[in-house]
Amino acid sequence: MELRELTTRVAQVAIQAGSYALQDQVNPHDLKALHPQQERQYTSEVDDRLLRYCRERIAKIEPFDGFWEDEGSDREIGKRYWCVGHIDGVINYVRNMAEWSITVSLFEIDEEGEANPILGVVHAPALGATYLAAQGQGAIRIRRTPNGEKREKVMPSTTASLEGSVVSFGMSYFPKESKRALQTAGSLAGKPADIKRIGPTSLDLCKVADGTYDAYFEPTLHSWDIPAVSAATVVVTEAQGQIEQWNGDIIHWDRNNDVVASNGLIIDDLRPYLV
Repeated sequence: MELRELTTRVAQVAIQAGSYALQDQVNPHDLKALHPQQERQYTSEVDDRLLRYCRERIAKIEPFDGFWEDEGSDREIGKRYWCVGHIDGVINYVRNMAEWSITVSLFEIDEEGEANPILGVVHAPALGATYLAAQGQGAIRIRRTPNGEKREKVMPSTTASLEGSVVSFGMSYFPKESKRALQTAGSLAGKPADIKRIGPTSLDLCKVADGTYDAYFEPTLHSWDIPAVSAATVVVTEAQGQIEQWNGDIIHWDRNNDVVASNGLIIDDLRPYLV
């Protein structure tokens, strides 16, 4: 099955899973029990159901060589592995906000043993938006509108300077990492026209891809962020945006990363602030 069709079919799985999660979101939650170390507490059950549902349905479409999270260091050259995420933006989900997503990506291991995401789906059920991208196929956004489904090609902005731009950033619930993110955002004061903090990572990255934001940065994205970041990375790159580490290196999928995405035009202005 070619990647374009595969991406569409996987998106359908994510959309169906998202409808179940959206129904669950309206259930009452005891916020007193929400602690940073247990940020998935409220969604453990729905996460488990979503993961099982997505993995089972995707494996029936095309199993390839298994799932990224199961293989560890046993991933082999030339093979492909699905990567299905927990709800990205779980705190938003628990707080009945609309900005959360379900993410799926497909990794391919190249001849040097490096992993590369080649397919990405980011579905935001409460927003009625789905981003799809596959290697060499471009990126699209599907939006639910009063007049029905609307499919749009995704392209980044043409803002050429940090001056007057709109930048978004992400932050961790770990104090040291949050402080670094806030310090970086503070150092930009007076440059961008606006600095947003909404989340989750996957949607912020996709909003760089579609031109909503001119850039996005976040320090120390962890292993549990891989599903969200990898899916959105395909959307960004296929939209002809740019995503990398703060120091300009490529993203490494087996370690923590300081991630920055941009329209490719303002990165030179932004990079001096990324320390």
